[in-house]
Amino acid sequence: MTQTTPTAGVTVALVHGAFADSSGWNDVVAELLAEGTAVQAVSNPLRGISSDAAYVASALAQIPGRVLAVGHSYGGAIITNAALPAGNVVGLVYVAAFAPDEGEALQEIEADSKDSVLNAALLQLRYPTGAGGETEVEFAIDPDQFHDAFAADVSPEHARVMAVTQRPISARGFTERTGTPAWRTLPSWAVVATGDKAAGSDVVHRMAERAGATIVEVEGSHVIMMSQPKVVADAIRQALAAVS
Repeated sequence: MTQTTPTAGVTVALVHGAFADSSGWNDVVAELLAEGTAVQAVSNPLRGISSDAAYVASALAQIPGRVLAVGHSYGGAIITNAALPAGNVVGLVYVAAFAPDEGEALQEIEADSKDSVLNAALLQLRYPTGAGGETEVEFAIDPDQFHDAFAADVSPEHARVMAVTQRPISARGFTERTGTPAWRTLPSWAVVATGDKAAGSDVVHRMAERAGATIVEVEGSHVIMMSQPKVVADAIRQALAAVS
């Protein structure tokens, strides 16, 4: 977990998505730290909506003061479920992210996307649950398809590094259903990458509109926080100005 000394105002909490870790936020963190913004990057276990939301809610609740929760991709679904239980979140920022409604599962949302190619790029793996010899399904992205499907606007060399350091996500992340969404009661903002082939720019935009988010559209891939960190940092600054 990346942490700064808490300062007056609101702390920005960055929650990464599937096939990734907190290092994907590094350039956004650098932008925010340079101006003295308090920021933490929260690790997302990637084991399922319910357990991940509980973990992230606990992490958010332990941040002193008020929090602006920022989620990328699957991390958007997690802040949607974690923000209200945390009790100190005052706003949400969705970055190429899912903002599901109550009762929705991400696999159903993805099925409606005409822009996403992610399903065809996934490899099915298995992981031990810790209950005897039981295992469950998890997914990774085929390294040969990682650049085109996930990170088309970073260099092929960078995408290769991301592909071999990716973190698989449990199938529970796609099948478990969302509880009461925080965007119903908290103000939200959204960065929609128009070239997003992973989550799918069409469904991302539709969810952001439904959430009543203030939307910024930018040409770029699913990893817009890496390819255009200033755009993402600017959206976070806009949200901070509104909730501070």
